[in-house]
Amino acid sequence: MSYGIQLPVQSQSTLYTEPWESAAGPDDLVAIARAADRAGFSYVACCDHVAIPRRLAPAMSTVWYDPVATLAYLAAATGHVRLLSHVAVVGLRHPLLTAKQYATLDHLSGGRLILGVGAGHVEEEFSALGVDFQHRGAVLDETIDALRAALGPDEFPEHHGKLYDFEGLGQRPRPAQEHVPVWVGGSSPAAVRRAALKGDGWLPQGDPRDRLPEQIARIRRLREEAGIQGPFVIGAIAEPLYVGTPTWEVGRRTLTGPPDALAESLRAYRAMGVDQIQVRFRSRGRGELIDQIAAFGADVAPHL
Repeated sequence: MSYGIQLPVQSQSTLYTEPWESAAGPDDLVAIARAADRAGFSYVACCDHVAIPRRLAPAMSTVWYDPVATLAYLAAATGHVRLLSHVAVVGLRHPLLTAKQYATLDHLSGGRLILGVGAGHVEEEFSALGVDFQHRGAVLDETIDALRAALGPDEFPEHHGKLYDFEGLGQRPRPAQEHVPVWVGGSSPAAVRRAALKGDGWLPQGDPRDRLPEQIARIRRLREEAGIQGPFVIGAIAEPLYVGTPTWEVGRRTLTGPPDALAESLRAYRAMGVDQIQVRFRSRGRGELIDQIAAFGADVAPHL
């Protein structure tokens, strides 16, 4: 079972941000991404929001780094870790624009992109950009199809749909990967179905452990009924972690303890059929977070 991390600093929702992140910046992001790279993390991830309305700003904040710019910046600072958009609200942009940005990122990084996509939930973003919010699911469905074509091997991709129609328009550089993996985010029935039928993987959104087996079974059933074969990556977001015994209040939901105990708890995800877990560590500063990342990679990960 592989493991990745949603980077701190780049998104600062009050749901998960640590106090120290508000004063952090690019140097901290680079140091943390490099720590994850050294510790064998499968990916580092970055979120996507264009603009946050005032009504949501107290909870979500307005700090949301652009995923393409951020992941490209970190690609140059790391060597192996993959670069995941978790998730890009690709329906906000024309698929040729999205393809140009992410194909370039994959090319520059030597084929390390994982394109995570989602439908989005902030209506004002859609309105400001002139995109239909009420039908964003259908928009995302076709956008995925268009991106499959635009991120494929053809220099002149072709797509003919209800919303987007293009051919005879060349885009280079092409992605370094022959097939850019597309992971679909979300836990609603529509999102799970979209992941099963259109994705190469599923990124759940906050599903508790007891709900995951049912969701995973549905994905497998949908793919079997549709006759879809090939690899498919099931993800999960683990509870907050702290390797060792904390000397400060880390919250009752946080998993703490020695490495073997944490590994035993996390292996339950694998038993459900999970292929990769996204981890997040409690920390009081960059140094403590880097220490936690290193401890997880050295002492917990070998038991997974």
